Amino acid sequence: MAARTAGGVPVGRRDCAGRPAGRRAPRGAAAGPRMRLQLHAHQDAAAAAVRGVPEPRPNGPLAGGHRQRAAAADCGWRHLGRARTAARQPRRPWRAGARAVVEGHRVITLAGISHHTAPLAVRERLAVHADEVPALLQRAHGEFGAASLVNTCNRLELYLSGEHAPAAVLDFLADELHAEREVIERAVQLRHGPHAVRHLYAVASGIDSMVLGETEILGQVRAAFSATVAAGADDAVLSRLFHTAIRTGRRARVETAIGRHALSVSSIAVQQARALYPDLSVATVLVIGAGEAGRLAAESIVEQGVREVLVANRTVERAHDLAEQLGGTALPLDDLDDALAQADVVVTSTGSPEAIVGVPAVEAAASLREGKPLLIVDIGVPRDFDPAVREVSNVAYYDLDDLQAVADRHSTLRGEEVGAVQVIVDAETERFFEWWEQLQVVPTISLLTDRAEALRRAELAKTLRRLHLDGDDRAHVEELLDGLTRALVKQVLHDPIATLRERGDRDIYLDATRTLFRLNEPAGPREDQ
Repeated sequence: MAARTAGGVPVGRRDCAGRPAGRRAPRGAAAGPRMRLQLHAHQDAAAAAVRGVPEPRPNGPLAGGHRQRAAAADCGWRHLGRARTAARQPRRPWRAGARAVVEGHRVITLAGISHHTAPLAVRERLAVHADEVPALLQRAHGEFGAASLVNTCNRLELYLSGEHAPAAVLDFLADELHAEREVIERAVQLRHGPHAVRHLYAVASGIDSMVLGETEILGQVRAAFSATVAAGADDAVLSRLFHTAIRTGRRARVETAIGRHALSVSSIAVQQARALYPDLSVATVLVIGAGEAGRLAAESIVEQGVREVLVANRTVERAHDLAEQLGGTALPLDDLDDALAQADVVVTSTGSPEAIVGVPAVEAAASLREGKPLLIVDIGVPRDFDPAVREVSNVAYYDLDDLQAVADRHSTLRGEEVGAVQVIVDAETERFFEWWEQLQVVPTISLLTDRAEALRRAELAKTLRRLHLDGDDRAHVEELLDGLTRALVKQVLHDPIATLRERGDRDIYLDATRTLFRLNEPAGPREDQ
């Protein structure tokens, strides 16, 4: 989608010196300028996680380093390589079918980018539009097997079923996000096995969110797996993982106070609106974009009782739909300049690959407002407004990094509940791996019971032939012998199967069972003894 400009002025990003900075080109367009990204020294911990840190801290290495203004966030990364480009890069031959057999329960692989690992200026360059998710999932499924993507304004997390080489996963993301491999290594945290499972449970519980205890993430986790199923990229392990993650999130909110009076991006937007307009009944709210995140934030403000609601969207039909829900008026994006002059509060999240409103448009709107303050809550990733609009007089601009700073100031009370939630998360993680370990014995048990059943049927048929029975006598005897042999097989196998399921050192017993009963060998006819 071509980037729109507000006020007829092209909008560009700026680096920490105020110079225009490159952005990724939209897919299908020409390749953008070459640029690379480099971390500040204090961000090296994020890169270290990629190289094998066993368990990242609950609040990641950048939890407090990039919560100031956007300019400060941009200064944390230097331009070092190319931005996302439109052309997909060819797959590297060595990656085909790349899977690594590693020690431990690496049943799940996670590669994640979030507000803990990268500032907003980087996350917006690596963002994946909702329309791109199905195709990405299908490509990941073809490359690695079952895959799911938790894609929100603050995180992009790829969950893979099975054991996969870190290099292959990072390389896949570099190709998909059209980014330099070094950028991906610095922005992505890799987790495996229990660490990956525990992380998803923490995410669903709200203790890994930008706003501690927020409730919207649980629905986003549910939507992520629904998208996986729709793309045909699921399997039994991912299905179990996501269903238990949703259960964990529910338990956390029912059994602890983590969600009690919880903040969210939406509630913080309401707080900031009330700070400027204590009486929201005199305020006009402009909603730009008709996506889920913007809708939730707008609903929270509108519920406070506002004077007027305007909804602007690229697709007028969707603008009408949202306007009807909010009791407002739909506008085409072409009327955005006039709407900015009317609005007191702007909530924007369009999913555009480029900023759609620049400084000139906001300056023009502010000049018509006779000194009235204008609040802009930009929850788009990438951002919809040029962050430099924060320098315009009588304009209060908040992007996601700014909202995180607000959230941090209000998280102390709910922080006391994190320990209680972590107990639930750990217990559910243990339950997941108990299930997974039980799953590992199923193939051996199936082989054992199938082999025993085949032998039972063969011996039963042989015995019936030797008896030379006919008619009713044969049917009666066959029924008796069938019941007898079934009961014998069941009794003989009961204890071995129970032992396989219950033993903590079941790997030893699995190997012994396969050897004793020759389950690794093809079944064949046996000579009469």
